[in-house]
Amino acid sequence: MSFAFFPPSQRAAGSDLTISISPLGLVELSDEEFEIHGPRLNRYATNFAFYLGHHWAYRREAGEPQITLNYVATFARYINNFCFSRGVKFSTAKRYEHIVPALLKRVWEVDNEKKSLLKSIGEQGGVTGDSFVKVAYEPEWTDAAGGSHPGRVRILPLNSAHCFPEYHPHDRDRLIRMKLKYKFWTTGTDGTRQVMSYTEILTDETIEEFLNDDLIDQRSNPLGLIPVVHVRNIAVSGSPWGLSDIGDIISLNREMNEKMTDVSDVINYHAAPTTIIQGAKATNLERGPRKIWGGLPEKAKVYNLENGVDLAGPMAYIQLLKTAMHEIMGVPETALGQMQPSSNTSGVALSIQYAPLMNRNGSKQDNYGFGLKQINELVLRTLFCFEPETLLYNPYSDGIKTDDDQPDLLDPNDPQVYQVECVWPMPLPVDNLVKLNEIQAKLAIGLESKRNALVELGEEFPDERLEEMFAEQKRDAVEQGALELIKATISSAILQMTGISTEEGGTPAASSGTGQASKPGNSAGTDQTGVLPGATGINLGVDTHSLINQFVTMAYGTKLPQGRKSEDASNQESS
Repeated sequence: MSFAFFPPSQRAAGSDLTISISPLGLVELSDEEFEIHGPRLNRYATNFAFYLGHHWAYRREAGEPQITLNYVATFARYINNFCFSRGVKFSTAKRYEHIVPALLKRVWEVDNEKKSLLKSIGEQGGVTGDSFVKVAYEPEWTDAAGGSHPGRVRILPLNSAHCFPEYHPHDRDRLIRMKLKYKFWTTGTDGTRQVMSYTEILTDETIEEFLNDDLIDQRSNPLGLIPVVHVRNIAVSGSPWGLSDIGDIISLNREMNEKMTDVSDVINYHAAPTTIIQGAKATNLERGPRKIWGGLPEKAKVYNLENGVDLAGPMAYIQLLKTAMHEIMGVPETALGQMQPSSNTSGVALSIQYAPLMNRNGSKQDNYGFGLKQINELVLRTLFCFEPETLLYNPYSDGIKTDDDQPDLLDPNDPQVYQVECVWPMPLPVDNLVKLNEIQAKLAIGLESKRNALVELGEEFPDERLEEMFAEQKRDAVEQGALELIKATISSAILQMTGISTEEGGTPAASSGTGQASKPGNSAGTDQTGVLPGATGINLGVDTHSLINQFVTMAYGTKLPQGRKSEDASNQESS
């Protein structure tokens, strides 16, 4: 299946100038735009058509099989999930670790859905080869129900077919103009549905918006930068465009579909065999199971047309096509659910088994890591522009200051603020027990710190986790001390009642209400207030006599047992 699009100058006068560039949208192109972007848009259209399962350029008659094995989408989704399912973490300069990580976490995980964004960015790049991401600020607003929505920074993955970037003629990485152009459905003033065209042109100085070629808004660019990032899925030397993951297997998938359909035709043809009669007429012969034909001429022959086609060859060819797709994509056949014996394979062995896929993953991490770094810079600049209070350190929402050199106010002109590196987790499964044993051994011999150990285990904010661990240990120590104080008070009360010590280490000293020794002749407990020795003048907040009453009640059961009455018993009493 191929898509042939023609510029307006090659079409008949008066014809519709709208051309389909992908199954996802419509756009109008001028002659100049088509000359520059036409091949790219044709590639996008073919790739997305196969990704969505449109593998055939024609339809067969009703009842005729038309097999479609969508390995293109299967491979693309698997690679996208392999590379982005475990997310990515961001590492900043030590000087700004107390502010910048918290801001990025807020934008990616509170203002936006980080996991969904990464997969959407990866899907556009994996299918088309180019992924465009726009960063914009959404002001605070109130919905119809009265709910208030605070301002937020939006990270918007764009349809690659709607983006028309213009680069510097001598610098392929310098974007000097970006045009976003697409059509959308809307409802007119008369209530009818109509298609309208939206165009947005962004430069470092201005932002212009057009609706059906009419200028509807023009304003200055507050950032001074084009808020769009172009991420190349697989970079090509000397080209501003990237390559998709699926471009090399589209022809193989088409060939497999055709051969599978041919095999299906052979099977269907011989599933209901044709009966051949020689030397007789089939006029009076009944067809069906358990029928007996008699009185046939002597030389007559009746037999079914047998399947003379050996399907072993076609099936081997189909398997060869499937194996070729796995080899080209770098995805092992066992990765797509093929049965294999379960084993406790180590991470190193898995890395060797998945080496081609790991190489592809490494290449994508380099390209997407560079793009995410640019996105984070736009995110921070947008946040500083529309919410300047985020420049100031906030101990309640930001991180922990671990160094006196860390400033309380960020300088938006400092390039080090925007130096955010991507930390990609291992895409293959990791045995946590083996990892913990390795870290524990390093800690035991002093080759590792607790902070780095948390980083190795995937903790994004190790300083906060260490502070949390210290606070938890402190709280446990205070609770343990309080529990021991309560036990000591209870032991003192039991000693006053019975004269028997409950401690195994010996009899504790008798309690005294005034801190003086009891005088001879005083009866036990007559001048005691439950204050332990050595705690004179300290109000423990515990009444020993109240504790004694509780012990007697619980030990000897002076309270009557209580139970819940059922509804039947209550009805009987009332009657």
